[in-house]
Amino acid sequence: MSDVVYRSHVRIERVKGPVRRAYLPAEKEPVIFGVHSEIAQHYKVPPDLFEPHAATLDYIVAAASG
Repeated sequence: MSDVVYRSHVRIERVKGPVRRAYLPAEKEPVIFGVHSEIAQHYKVPPDLFEPHAATLDYIVAAASG
């Protein structure tokens, strides 16, 4: 088995409800995760309760398709 080459150091803070702040390597500012459109509907989050933000699912899809 080979040695660990890289370990990602990520910190997540829950802001309120579905909104989270992620501190990621090489990013000067935190990334805000939340819900929007159909994702908000799925979790029964009223559309005017939180500002819409990309969901973690959006980031996973973007990373996988890159």
